[in-house]
Amino acid sequence: MLILRGGGLSWELTDSDPQQVGLAPKKIEALLPQAQRTAEIANEFVSQARTCLKNESLANMVLMRGFSQRPDIPFIPEIYKLKPAAIAIYPMYRGLARLVGMQILPAGGSITDQLESLHHHYKDYDFFFIHFKATDSRGEDGDFEAKVHAIEEVDAALPNLLKLNPDVLIVTADHSTPATLARHSWHSVPFMLRSRWCRPDDVSEFSERACLAGGMGRFPAVDIMPLAMANALKLDKFGA
Repeated sequence: MLILRGGGLSWELTDSDPQQVGLAPKKIEALLPQAQRTAEIANEFVSQARTCLKNESLANMVLMRGFSQRPDIPFIPEIYKLKPAAIAIYPMYRGLARLVGMQILPAGGSITDQLESLHHHYKDYDFFFIHFKATDSRGEDGDFEAKVHAIEEVDAALPNLLKLNPDVLIVTADHSTPATLARHSWHSVPFMLRSRWCRPDDVSEFSERACLAGGMGRFPAVDIMPLAMANALKLDKFGA
């Protein structure tokens, strides 16, 4: 992560990441006139990084994408009165979790390690965000069989999670990454909610097509936290 501090900076920049293997990094461009100075600084950073890393055998260049400024986002503990923690391997999700007030816990390098961390810290927090990256990565690789294997890894780990008997368990995704497209897509993602208070439906498998016929139907992602809180009996009232 690159952090720029100072006056007159702007996040209105294009990425240097071409988003495709085999293509050279792009020049960072200003999207607005007031971002020109920041674009020059970012391009100079990339140029100097290239010089410093050129003799490395693996990481011999940097790619820059997702320029932003720190948003004013309220913390989860403030809104929901929870003590939340995140168990994520991928750095971006660790950063996002910290941004909304989650404590970052050790995640190791596998789903098994993540669940070990969950068991170890289970009594210390009342909300856990566990992120599994491999399904997205294998989808972006265009490797269907590897993506199936990644999903099976999670399937195999779930009994260990269920031993904790959480009040609410939600399994879903932040976006779809079909292996046939090898990139993020617009398709709806499956959603599963398990709690003592949820109504069972006739769906017996977890897939995009099966979940479309489920009792939850399709709904905006902004409804997930209210549904989770309601099923945990942590809301005084649901709805108006």
